[in-house]
Amino acid sequence: MMTVAGGCTSAPQQLGGPIATIPLETVALLPGKQVTGVAVTRDGRIFVNSPRWSDDFNGLSVAELLPGGTLRPVPSSAFNAWAPAGSTPWGGAATDATMDAPAPTPQGAWVCVQSVHVDRKNRLWVLDPASPKFGGVVEGGAKLVELDPTGDKVLRTISFDASVAPAKSYLNDIRIDTATETAFITDSGIGGIVVVNLADGSARRVLDGNPAVMGDPAVVPVVQGVPLRAGGQPDGAPAKIHSDGIALDQVRGYLYWQALTGKTLYRIKTRFLRDATLSAERLAGEVENLGTTVVTDGMEIDEQGNIFFSSLETDAIVMRIPEGRLLTLAQDERLSWPDSFAFGPGGTLYVTSARIHQTTGFKADGSQPDPATEPFGVFRIVLPESVRRLPSRR
Repeated sequence: MMTVAGGCTSAPQQLGGPIATIPLETVALLPGKQVTGVAVTRDGRIFVNSPRWSDDFNGLSVAELLPGGTLRPVPSSAFNAWAPAGSTPWGGAATDATMDAPAPTPQGAWVCVQSVHVDRKNRLWVLDPASPKFGGVVEGGAKLVELDPTGDKVLRTISFDASVAPAKSYLNDIRIDTATETAFITDSGIGGIVVVNLADGSARRVLDGNPAVMGDPAVVPVVQGVPLRAGGQPDGAPAKIHSDGIALDQVRGYLYWQALTGKTLYRIKTRFLRDATLSAERLAGEVENLGTTVVTDGMEIDEQGNIFFSSLETDAIVMRIPEGRLLTLAQDERLSWPDSFAFGPGGTLYVTSARIHQTTGFKADGSQPDPATEPFGVFRIVLPESVRRLPSRR
């Protein structure tokens, strides 16, 4: 287990049994539509996103999920119409007719969207790392976009230059501190955290190269029997996915994160991240190592300080109470690579099933999941009062 100078290290925690039998509810099954992110507004509107990770991409990056599984383009079809040169927005070679249509610019359209998020002010945010098929950031495409709660109107766009989103970066997940108007973003491509001042749109990278933001080379996740190695080969190089899942405890002023290919949870006081005068050494000294958890992609935190993890290796939703114990809330094979979380009305917790381990890059034959038998989807659980009211002893 890695430690960080100046931080504290707690003993690894054992995964406990379920504290409640919480059934997994299907919100929507989406054959052929790989969704990674989900966001829910106060009135229950659901938004999802799909990254441009393969040639099978169907051209809809951000959408509102309507009853019956219908997807409505957000904010418009035109904003979803960007495509690499020589191809169509939905993949495949361009024809003379499609090439005659005006092409959206990377600045004014979705390039490769990784996550969506609704903050405490009910604002909808979309994070576009702009790296199709992880092939490098498209110039002008990396951005953070605020939409109105209906998803119909772009309110502002914060573009990131190469100092914030270098060519091999992959901006992954986002949380918003509404008290200080600060955004925190993880970079799973090269490791690091991006701090964005929403008041003026300025952004900077912190903790680059720090062990706390880097994947652990000793950890090779196994998801539904598939080791995360290059090409799905037993002797392939281990996957290297750095700082990924993120959770903001705005009540107590902490940011939590974890590398996907790792099992160590870290946190830091957000006031240190906001202080641009701190040296890299001083900031690193404020990082706290909280010990071992689970292999996770998405994270979320509630008002009591309970952290929720999408447990990739156990097809489960796992909760860490403030004292450090891990508890399984729900476990279901439909949680095939559970990805991102979002809280919804009435104590609901939404989660996506992204099936990343079954996609090109991790399968030896390079194929995608069969949409007829293995649909992607959005699910939810209703957190019981016993979970929502667990006391915090911080």
